[in-house]
Amino acid sequence: MADTTFLEWPFLEEKHRTLAAKLEAWAQINLPVDHSDVDRACRELVSLLGLAGWLDYTSVNPDTGDAIDVRSLCIIRETLARHDGLADFAFAMQGLGTGALSLFGTLEQQTLLKGTRSGMLVSAFALTEPETGSDAARLATSAEDCGDCYVLNGEKTWISNGGIADYYTVFARTGNIAGAKGISAFMVMADTPGLEVVERLEAVAPHPLAHLRFNHVKVPKSALIGEEGQGFKIAMSVLDVFRASVGAAALGFARRALEESLSRVTSRKIFDAPMADLQMVQGHIADMALEIDAAALLVYRAAWKKDSGAVRITREAAMAKLYATEAGQRVIDQAVQLHGGDGVRRGTIVESLYREIRALRIYEGASDVQKVVIARSVIAN
Repeated sequence: MADTTFLEWPFLEEKHRTLAAKLEAWAQINLPVDHSDVDRACRELVSLLGLAGWLDYTSVNPDTGDAIDVRSLCIIRETLARHDGLADFAFAMQGLGTGALSLFGTLEQQTLLKGTRSGMLVSAFALTEPETGSDAARLATSAEDCGDCYVLNGEKTWISNGGIADYYTVFARTGNIAGAKGISAFMVMADTPGLEVVERLEAVAPHPLAHLRFNHVKVPKSALIGEEGQGFKIAMSVLDVFRASVGAAALGFARRALEESLSRVTSRKIFDAPMADLQMVQGHIADMALEIDAAALLVYRAAWKKDSGAVRITREAAMAKLYATEAGQRVIDQAVQLHGGDGVRRGTIVESLYREIRALRIYEGASDVQKVVIARSVIAN
């Protein structure tokens, strides 16, 4: 059983403790799902999460306007990741894909959120391009103003839910302004003519990923989210909300790795005694527990600050994402080591965790980029 003492920390409220208990009970019954067909599994998970009401936490409430509670996001991602990495992925992408609508969409645009919150629609966030990974301000996809519509041309890659999404938030360059100030955000339905899935991409931890091409894709003027030139601000604001939750997912993976390791070292004998009796093993367990608590403090601090009314938590979210994902990698690596040969055997839990954690150090801002963000913030102050 995972350590839940963090739920008593002052960063969290009674509603968060209630949420954690209810989700834990649900996850024990419903997760993991069959991963043999990843596309089908993701659609199934979105449907299950929607029917259970968990996807309500991924966006503003289109009826009441209630804001996203980032601490709830983090608790949900941590819990889902501990039970099933693909469930965490499915939940997170529903939030990331609709984040722009939640934060900047009109009331009319936000009606789409009813579909994503119910699990009827799958969403995606299309920012990354073949030549612009971490440097999003250099994106080349264009959106030409043609009077009564915009026409999009360009390519996006490593798009999560690419190929199964019903809706994409697409970032493209409008006008002739270079850099971040020339980027705008658009709602694009997946069945829009000219939107092509060029290639499905395979990663070490199977998720729906794709390379997309926009070939004279026409969208109405009402597809513009916010105003022209606000796209980069919108993208960074969305990442500001969801970046801390990436750290929460890493926490979930790390906690599961520690659980599996404790079971291993207390049940397996070496030199006629449980592995747990060896001081070297105890040292590994201590390091893992320390990494997890330190990461959790940073994650829930960032989430608490956002929920407390901070306009931006760029520094705190970057710290949380950087430390939790790097610590998660170290914890899981130690878990693999403690499992010996079983740790690298295909299909074991710690082996799957080893594959799951790696991408978290890259997506939504690679670790090296987070260091730049943190350093600039420190120097500016």
